[in-house]
Amino acid sequence: MTQDWEERLRERGYRVTPQRQLVLQAVERLRHGTPEEILAEVQHTAAGVNLSTVYRNLDVLADVGLVTHAHIGHGAPTYHAVDDDPHIHLVCDGCGAVVSAPAAAAAQFVDALVSEYGFQPDVTHAAIHGRCRECARKAKP
Repeated sequence: MTQDWEERLRERGYRVTPQRQLVLQAVERLRHGTPEEILAEVQHTAAGVNLSTVYRNLDVLADVGLVTHAHIGHGAPTYHAVDDDPHIHLVCDGCGAVVSAPAAAAAQFVDALVSEYGFQPDVTHAAIHGRCRECARKAKP
């Protein structure tokens, strides 16, 4: 579990609750999960937790810097623990797989945006859609 998570919550004036612990553990187990997927994971342990509880706790965990989100598809955001190395989400439009690539892989792109446009991107919220190696291989004639 993310180090010092209880301390980080208390420093920002939040209480440490079983629901927050369960949501954080679910995010870490799933590595990338929508609120609905996180809810399903939490309900393995605590059947009484509902989706609004998950959303509220994700907001708190994001506020203290324990989780962050990316918009991988057209639906709900996907959450992951901040302890992960900074990464870009590669989303296969063929099979739906999500692969993490180091944020440094986009260094030239980021540098070009900064130098040409003065824009400072946060590529860790980015999702790049395309085809994974296996789907691309299958699509070749």
